[in-house]
Amino acid sequence: MIQKCEAFLAWGGTRKDIVLLVISGLSLIGSMLGLEALAWVSIVLCGIPIILEAVIGLVTAFDIKADVLVSIALVASVAIGEYFAAGEVAFIMQLGGLLEDLTVLKAQAGIEKLVSLTPLTARRLVDGKEEMIESQYVAVGDILRVLPGESIPVDGRIVRGETSINQAVMTGESLPVDKTVGDEVSSGTVNLYGTFDMQALRVGQDSSIQRMIALVQSADASKAKIVSFADRFATWVVVIALTAALGTYLVTYEIIRSVTILVVFCPCALVLATPTAIMAAIGNATRHGFLVSVGDALERLSQVKIMTFDKTGTLTYGRPQVKAVHLYLDDMTEAAFYRKVASLERFSEHPLGKAIVQSYLEAYQGFDEIDGFKAMTGKGVEGYCEGECIRAGNERLVPVTMPVVSQPGQSVIYVSIGGRLAGYLILADQVREQSPAMIQELQRLGISPILLTGDQQATASQIASQLGITNIHAQCLPEDKLKTIETYQEAGKPVCMIGDGMNDAPALKKANVGIAMGGIGSDIAVDAADIVLVEDQVEQLPHLFALSRRMMQTIRINLTFSMTLNIVAIILAMTGWLNPVIGALVHNAGSVLVIINAAFLMRYRYKKDRNEKNETAA
Repeated sequence: MIQKCEAFLAWGGTRKDIVLLVISGLSLIGSMLGLEALAWVSIVLCGIPIILEAVIGLVTAFDIKADVLVSIALVASVAIGEYFAAGEVAFIMQLGGLLEDLTVLKAQAGIEKLVSLTPLTARRLVDGKEEMIESQYVAVGDILRVLPGESIPVDGRIVRGETSINQAVMTGESLPVDKTVGDEVSSGTVNLYGTFDMQALRVGQDSSIQRMIALVQSADASKAKIVSFADRFATWVVVIALTAALGTYLVTYEIIRSVTILVVFCPCALVLATPTAIMAAIGNATRHGFLVSVGDALERLSQVKIMTFDKTGTLTYGRPQVKAVHLYLDDMTEAAFYRKVASLERFSEHPLGKAIVQSYLEAYQGFDEIDGFKAMTGKGVEGYCEGECIRAGNERLVPVTMPVVSQPGQSVIYVSIGGRLAGYLILADQVREQSPAMIQELQRLGISPILLTGDQQATASQIASQLGITNIHAQCLPEDKLKTIETYQEAGKPVCMIGDGMNDAPALKKANVGIAMGGIGSDIAVDAADIVLVEDQVEQLPHLFALSRRMMQTIRINLTFSMTLNIVAIILAMTGWLNPVIGALVHNAGSVLVIINAAFLMRYRYKKDRNEKNETAA
């Protein structure tokens, strides 16, 4: 019987609830106009689900929530013939429940997408011959061959060949990493160019991609959901309401006063206080470029004191760009030199080559004709332009007498033309223009910024110095980011994490609030996060924090008003000044005022020059 009731309540979802509320609202209007029997429509459509939920909670787990008191008030109102009061209370409570449901809807697809990235097959070498096997059957010590464009099936070490690996999935590094014999490679990362053979070191659940899946699952399970205020104190509310109603009856012997107390004691405004404010704040956040996918995310965000940032794609643009072009030849202009290099790299599949072409097109247009293009794995590219051989790559392809001393996080591409060293280009990921000001605003709001990155310490320090961040954790794998967040949480410091890559997914799940970059971010990061910054406008982050605090301030005002209204209404009901119908209308008016106050959040805008007392109070 209980299972059938639960199935009935779950049938149809939120669409069904909206339809029932519209019909019930119209019936209550008709009841107010003289057709009192129409109130039964609201009682049946909205009241019965509330009563069923209360009974199921009591029978299965002795769980006393706000709907227990509502059910008692509904039955009592119907028993004495106050149908409008019963219908109005049922309608308001069902409306509050719908708003709460709408604030907690979230798609759970992140883990499934992580699983889909795990390579299903591997190319094993046995006596010099290749055989395709399922990756789950790879054993430690097996020799595997990985072709260009393939994902690496397990963790291992290269024993023959050389290549470039895109390992952003694990470390978040924006630039590919050259690998040769003796270097380790991780499962889930992508082989960009050369074919290589590797020896399996960690397989199955011990591989990097499987460990990341496990981290996401465990972090998601540990994030507790916040219980609504009305349900948190429902037991006390029920006890006090029943005691007051029984005491009033024993003193006055007027059952209508007792029923009125139950009606006005119903936590209608209390139920609406939180979800209406959350819905309004979510609407505001949406207008500022945020997609809030978890209803209580803003409530948790208001408590955050530490903001952990991934670097690549979050504080930076996440893609290499030409930072400088240096020319050695006197008989060529810098523009002509840049044009020849871009013309050559136009045929390259390497991320650095593509970055050179993209940066060139932002300043110039047109290309030279290139013949005989050839890519050399781990070295660079070459081709012929107007009969001259052009080479672009590292020192192994273009010999240099004195290598350029580059800054951390930079890549140098040397260029030779006709056998002469012609110059070089410096590429690096660029800090977003808005990032330094955004960090400064967060600090004004009392938020401490921390950098978590898979890059080397020198690279991380160089970027952090441009942003004004002093707390840095470099060379972080996904588990390192997660453990760092856990350390702050264990110290009682709520943490917000913002990132864009799959390697950030465990940390986004573990943090009190996870924010993903929606434009450049991976699907895995977006699904793991509570909030998505749709257009990657990081300058809006201070507004989001200030909005969350203003939302909590509005909720506290609404709750205080609701409880004060309840106390006054109860006193009036005990003295006979209110009957059930008037009591229901008073509750209705209180609920309307709560909704109006919450609606002001839609127009809220954080101003950088406003008095900080209002923004930091939380």
